[in-house]
Amino acid sequence: MFYIFAFATSEYQKIIILTTVLVVYLIILSGNLLIISLICLEPRLHTPMYFFLCNLSTLDIMYVSTTLPKLIYVCHTGDHVVSYSSCMVQMYFYLVFADSECFLLTSMAIDRYVAICFPLHYSLIMSKQVCVLLVVPAWFVSSINVSIVTFLVYNLTYFGLVEVKNFFCDLKALMNVSISDTTSSKTFIIIDSLFFGVIPSCSILASYVRIIYTVLKIKSSAGRWKTFSSCSSHITIVVVYFSCAMSLYLSNSQEADVVLSLMFGTLVPMLNPVVYSLRNRDIIWAIRRRIHKNRTCF
Repeated sequence: MFYIFAFATSEYQKIIILTTVLVVYLIILSGNLLIISLICLEPRLHTPMYFFLCNLSTLDIMYVSTTLPKLIYVCHTGDHVVSYSSCMVQMYFYLVFADSECFLLTSMAIDRYVAICFPLHYSLIMSKQVCVLLVVPAWFVSSINVSIVTFLVYNLTYFGLVEVKNFFCDLKALMNVSISDTTSSKTFIIIDSLFFGVIPSCSILASYVRIIYTVLKIKSSAGRWKTFSSCSSHITIVVVYFSCAMSLYLSNSQEADVVLSLMFGTLVPMLNPVVYSLRNRDIIWAIRRRIHKNRTCF
């Protein structure tokens, strides 16, 4: 059994945390569900870019739903105990969704690269089959990779009621509280994290280097801005995601891990619909069209 011990707080502070987390969770759900609904309902948004965005919003909903509901339950009931199997399941799905989001952001960077560097061949290159091939293998690879990591953690030994100093069953926290020798497991996880972190980040970086090179060849400043602005939302999400991930990876403080884990698990899913809604003309157009259509119905 595990005891989730993230916040040593009074009853008043627990109410504040409960209210804040609940509001954040509802914002994430409603914002991402809005994006998914708009993309599904509007034929104009049936393009590769919005196909990836729809997948990202779906992933964000599942991502936060592995951790925040349990945190809300703990704050509401005061029941901090989690069974061993439930803890392993939560960790598995959290890692799968985190890894999949990393690969999905890479696919979105490739999409922007093709759209800007090969605009005349964009529809041909980014066909439905190619889009599916960029998404499905990411889920498959992430599932296989996380299954290996979960197997390593599953075989570690824990004694009695173990206190996990985070708001969910975090991999790093579970490794730290085990009484087994975790040297080999930690080494594998470090190498694994570097491998699966470096490939997507290098792919994204390479895509944007080529994009910047192409944009700089555009003669008019207005043309350069218009072209590069189509990437601004994705760049914002990528910077926030990898900044939080790197800070969490390099952190050596348990207190900092809790804060960084909360930021990593909520900031990107919450920013995604906001950034894409406020900085995307197609999404704004779709929202206005839906509002106008609903008004005419009444």
